[in-house]
Amino acid sequence: MKIYKTIFVAALTCVVSIRSFSQTISASLPKDYLTKEFHAGRRDALRKLMPDNSVTVIFAYPERVFSRDVNYAYHPNPDLYYFSGYKETSAVLLIFKDTQHGQDGDYNELFFVQSRDPQREQWTGRRLGVEGVKSKLGFSKVYNSEEFANSPVDLKKFSTVLYDGIPEDEGNMKGLYNAFRNKVNVPEMDKDVQEVVSMIAQRGNPGNIGRIMTYFKGKFEQPEYKDNEFLGPFINKPDSISLAELKSKYNARFGGLAAYADEMNALRGVKQPEEVELVKKAVEISSIAHAEVMRAIKPGMSERELQGIFEYVHKKYGAEDEGYPPIVGAGANGCILHYEENNVTEVNNQLVLMDVAAEYHGYSADVTRTVPANGKFTEEQKAIYQLVYDAQEEVFKLCKDGVPYSQLEDKTEEILANGLIKLGIISKAEDVRTYYPHGVSHHMGLDVHDKGEYGKPLKENMIITVEPGIYIPAGSKCDKKWWDIGVRIEDDVVIGKDKCTLLSIDAPRKWQDVEKMVADRSIFDLAKFPPLK
Repeated sequence: MKIYKTIFVAALTCVVSIRSFSQTISASLPKDYLTKEFHAGRRDALRKLMPDNSVTVIFAYPERVFSRDVNYAYHPNPDLYYFSGYKETSAVLLIFKDTQHGQDGDYNELFFVQSRDPQREQWTGRRLGVEGVKSKLGFSKVYNSEEFANSPVDLKKFSTVLYDGIPEDEGNMKGLYNAFRNKVNVPEMDKDVQEVVSMIAQRGNPGNIGRIMTYFKGKFEQPEYKDNEFLGPFINKPDSISLAELKSKYNARFGGLAAYADEMNALRGVKQPEEVELVKKAVEISSIAHAEVMRAIKPGMSERELQGIFEYVHKKYGAEDEGYPPIVGAGANGCILHYEENNVTEVNNQLVLMDVAAEYHGYSADVTRTVPANGKFTEEQKAIYQLVYDAQEEVFKLCKDGVPYSQLEDKTEEILANGLIKLGIISKAEDVRTYYPHGVSHHMGLDVHDKGEYGKPLKENMIITVEPGIYIPAGSKCDKKWWDIGVRIEDDVVIGKDKCTLLSIDAPRKWQDVEKMVADRSIFDLAKFPPLK
């Protein structure tokens, strides 16, 4: 009897210790995560948009191999996180428009999640499992993901199955994707071509047809694109009629994909109050980091050293990661829009374009500043910087409820074109795209280029970037004094009813304020490290 009593006491002590350990961990975690009530509210909002007799199917992202048997740090599917709070792989969520009737009761959602595995969890971290998803995320009908293939749910009975497509590299999600293929007829198309068709069907409008043709020019010359039944007529005659035909054909064949995209854009594009607060925090952290880098920058520093200061400040304030690969480009590198190598060992007396921002609880900021490493803009750099700043100021005035998204781009092109003509860099307005090759704005949130509606007017509580830029690489058809000047100023704003709210105010924008900040002292000025042997 004493032996059994001892075992019972030991077991009870173990349970209490584990519970105490979990409570200790929970007490140490941030308190501003999105709540299960938030996620449940988003599922209810989705049901209101879904067509009759439909089901939305949302998969977790697969894992990605970093090197041999080591994976990249896992990033959850933002859609799955948005509707559930779930941040693991090997899962699929089914959200039904209407209440379904099953043998074990009624339901309007089913969640198949990664199963518990104590041995694996010791190596790769804790999993919620079925019971954790029920207790912490508020779902009632939860099963292990291995059960999805043989689950009795009949997806073929629904008029519309909304889903986001199947990635080419299915990885550890292959079993769930195959089970889904068996449960519903999935239309097939070359993955790369389908991605282009989908993007044009979702984002194309009469005002951006020219930019679409320019952006995809290389692809559109390839046979698989020219001969595609959706793209062929559009490529041959790119106008509003052929665009409408493309959208119609796409919706007829890929209706579930199209409806999914439309509903995600509508929901995720307009932020809820809880989301606005998280984006504000991500932007504030990013702006403080930009200000500190301005103080710290010196001609002898490397691009990667500057990147490291950003990342330290982000982590200091609790950001889990960067929202995208940091861009720190000195001189000519600043003219490469998505320069990510950051391997120049000394930035010297050059402009340094820094597009770096934090991700906080899944929400990403997107902030760019362009800074002279020696603390002083040259006259040419100053002229380009001021032109970009002026364009940004004019666009801010348009960032309010009801303004068509296209007006932001029109105003940017107008200001930049007039300015470049005055500076003698171009001779006619239509050449502005030579030095301004990207758009002025995009939605931001759970993705740095977040889902949202681009062909419609702005709505209150959208969060977007405003990021005009001018890039003049060496060899450009203008005076050599302008060569290798790349300037982008990027800020994040919340759309209001009558005006926008600028979130990234802690990072100086005016050239005079940038110079003043560079002249200030940084806490990193005192950092001394021994030289490598």
